[in-house]
Amino acid sequence: MSKEETNLDPEVVRALEAILLVAMEPVAPALLAQLLEISQATVEALCERLAATYEAAGHGFQLVKVAGGFRFQSHPELAAYVERFVLDGQQARVSSAALETLAIIAYKQPLSRSQIAAIRGVDPESVMRTLQARGYITEVQRDDGPGQAVLFGTTPLFLERLGIASLDDLPSIADFIPDASVVETLERGLRVVPDDPTSPEQ
Repeated sequence: MSKEETNLDPEVVRALEAILLVAMEPVAPALLAQLLEISQATVEALCERLAATYEAAGHGFQLVKVAGGFRFQSHPELAAYVERFVLDGQQARVSSAALETLAIIAYKQPLSRSQIAAIRGVDPESVMRTLQARGYITEVQRDDGPGQAVLFGTTPLFLERLGIASLDDLPSIADFIPDASVVETLERGLRVVPDDPTSPEQ
């Protein structure tokens, strides 16, 4: 523990908690340091210490670092209760088409509309407008090729909603793809064999 941490006014700790409690999105350590008039290193250490304290006390919330900033969020172990609350008519759910498009962009970004359409096999215009309106994707750059198509990528809000710090924290896409033996078994089980007209009736 640094000398600055040791001499921290308890009011600073309370102020940090108050700021994070009312923040609508993760608060960057640099901004917290400026507001609290302490060093950024002290902010990082203080948040880590508070996070450990909350966890040890068994609270239903956590202090976590996501998308480059700190925020309070519900404890993952209580996800079932939170989902019950959120899905009980509180907000519109994202359609399966939008989720599919969002997953494609998340794993293969940056992508143009035409590239997304080629992967999905349908026009993504409508769902992409929805994802942009919700703040999950945005225009990130333009393609160097002919036409300089707009390329899309995910936003910090996307990271925040997933509770991850960066795209590197996304699960490996290989985890969702069955190996060849599983595919072969499924294909064999679902294959329709035409009736043989020469075979005797059962």
